[in-house]
Amino acid sequence: MRRKTAATIATILLVGLLLASAVGMASAHFTMIFPGTMEPKAEDYIASQGETKTIWIVWGHPYECIILDFPVEPEMHVRKPDGTVEKLTLSEITVQGKKAYKTSFIVDQMGDSIVYVKVEAEEHDLIDYTKAVIHSGEEVWEGWDAEVGQEAEVIPYMRPYGMEESFVFSGKALYNGELLPDATVEVEKYNPKETADKLVEEVKEKYSQDPPMIFTRVTKTNEAGDFIYSLDEPGIWFVGATKEVEDGLDKRGVFIIPVLAAFPAKEVPTIEEIKSRVESLEDKVATLETPAGEEAPGFGALTAIVGLLIVVYLVKRRKR
Repeated sequence: MRRKTAATIATILLVGLLLASAVGMASAHFTMIFPGTMEPKAEDYIASQGETKTIWIVWGHPYECIILDFPVEPEMHVRKPDGTVEKLTLSEITVQGKKAYKTSFIVDQMGDSIVYVKVEAEEHDLIDYTKAVIHSGEEVWEGWDAEVGQEAEVIPYMRPYGMEESFVFSGKALYNGELLPDATVEVEKYNPKETADKLVEEVKEKYSQDPPMIFTRVTKTNEAGDFIYSLDEPGIWFVGATKEVEDGLDKRGVFIIPVLAAFPAKEVPTIEEIKSRVESLEDKVATLETPAGEEAPGFGALTAIVGLLIVVYLVKRRKR
């Protein structure tokens, strides 16, 4: 009897762990649309007219740069600026030893082409609808907010290119063309492998109680299906709104936003410049007049300490 009870408990615990693992992994999976590299930059989502744009489609966890085998071959299309839609042919490739896909198309129109993908991942109880904008043409800002008819879809209110770090991104979530209220919106930034490994180690050490809260940020849509979030770092961001389905697969619409570094870049003074400023300040303080019989305050020492702290801060910042 005891053996049977122990076996039952062990089975329940194992099933519980597997379910918890599955839930945790499902929430972190994204379909990644990259312009032919695993170290994409925001500028890579801009193209010249006539350019052949190569696209990689990768499955995994963006923040941690965990690449996984694609569960199925995705369906992919491109909506061109004039509204015409072309189905893209995919070929299987290997990325970090895992099954992925690639395709290409000619950017033959000025404006905004939308590449979009459908991935039906039954083992993750999810159908993922992901899209990204490829922009071409000076001041030809047309098509970036077009609906492509995905079952679950994010429509941006903010033009998704030319955005710099700390810009606010807002949009609306749709399900079957209707506004999707009170939906969970996951926000996750992609990190290349080397950066990801270092970040994940630091996150797990500092926030050991719940590391995924840093990997995946969460907000919700309001009654009108609207949401807003600040993208505070340069890089490639994934924003996904999910329609939870009780008797079927959840549907998630994902929009990819390439975010530029601040422009013009903020100039950080060199250590020599900081020392020079501190010395200049000390000289000025030394010339201040004090009432007769009183000692001059120790401003020189104080400013030197402040200067030293600034120098230490800058050195640490440069080492990151």
